[in-house]
Amino acid sequence: MSHDYSTIASELLHSLGGADNLEQAAHCVTRLRLALKDPSRVDSATLNQIDLVKGSFFTGGLFQVVIGPGEVEKVYAALREQTGLAASTIADVKDKGAQKTHAMQRLVRVFSDVFMPILPALIIAGLLMG
Repeated sequence: MSHDYSTIASELLHSLGGADNLEQAAHCVTRLRLALKDPSRVDSATLNQIDLVKGSFFTGGLFQVVIGPGEVEKVYAALREQTGLAASTIADVKDKGAQKTHAMQRLVRVFSDVFMPILPALIIAGLLMG
């Protein structure tokens, strides 16, 4: 089944509050990851009705639109073509989104980034010490 990715990208832009509301965009295997200037401008109800959109959510300072494998790259290319956004990596977009989180969220993120790698060692040490 062939889709008009240009039309889908236009509908996405309209639902996201316009091209001027996008700061950065990237994609992973299934999702568009977007750093938005004003998340309150997003019309989630309309967005979730767009063909190919399977869902959307806001987390970690990023708005994510679930599209699915194989289709997301084509929608992303059409979105970039219409907005003139430069290509960004997921890390770039995550960094942009992280700048918009509260200080407490950033502090918790730092602690989790520090302790998650050593958590298995702490668990094993606890089990061995009985």
